[in-house]
Amino acid sequence: MFDFRYHALSLAAVFIALVVGLLLGVAIGDKELVSSAREDLRSSLRADVRQADQERDEAKARLEDQEDFADEAYPILTRDQLRGRRIGLVVLGDDDAAPDMIRRALEPTGADLALVAVVRENVELQALADRAIGTRYADVAQDADLLDDLGRRVGIQMVLGGRLVRQLRTALLDRLSGSFGNLDGVIVMRPSDRPEDKDAADRLAALQDGIARGLVQTGIKVVGVERRASDPSHIGWYREREMSTVDNIDEHAGRAAMVFVLAGAQGAYGRDDAAQDLLPPVVGRVR
Repeated sequence: MFDFRYHALSLAAVFIALVVGLLLGVAIGDKELVSSAREDLRSSLRADVRQADQERDEAKARLEDQEDFADEAYPILTRDQLRGRRIGLVVLGDDDAAPDMIRRALEPTGADLALVAVVRENVELQALADRAIGTRYADVAQDADLLDDLGRRVGIQMVLGGRLVRQLRTALLDRLSGSFGNLDGVIVMRPSDRPEDKDAADRLAALQDGIARGLVQTGIKVVGVERRASDPSHIGWYREREMSTVDNIDEHAGRAAMVFVLAGAQGAYGRDDAAQDLLPPVVGRVR
């Protein structure tokens, strides 16, 4: 019995030793495999990062080259396209950057930015009424429905000149430079920001609608423009009032499209889904 037990214990010890050895071997092997896989992954990620950095730098360089090309090409493309024409800018609300942006866009065209009119964001009806004495709009403080028609008359007189728009200018406009009348084309910008007060927003909307329709009614070229990231977009609003449109005025292509619309083209241009093309076909008239 003793021998049998001793033999059994010996066999058990050998078996346990084999199992432990096997487990230790597998564990050691697994660690080596994991370590190797981890290093391979790190190497692959480092290579991917280096490639991504290289692609980013190349894309940035290409973009800078394209911007440099556009800077050089824009004056050539638009030079003298509007020579001798009097152009107006009507900003239907608060947008401090708009006048300088449009002025720079028109520099190579030969146009005269003859009028910059920025409509007050919060127009006081009584102030309008006080300055409209002697006209049918003297009752506008009691009858807000007159606002739309007043705006239409103002839009017409911005283009053709007239007494009413001169009377109302301090109550209606936040800023004014240049003179009303004898305009050959008008650029319209409608800022996205709206007055928080509902009554003020409603008054502004009525005036915007009237002024836009009055400008178009004169028969001159009127183009509604906005920046690429404008939110909400006003392209539909412009189109409803029968204006040509440009949805990327903050890009060289948008500024060129605006110039060619003022020169005689019409339609919707830019990069929005509703745009018919990036540029009008009139681009072929470059001199």
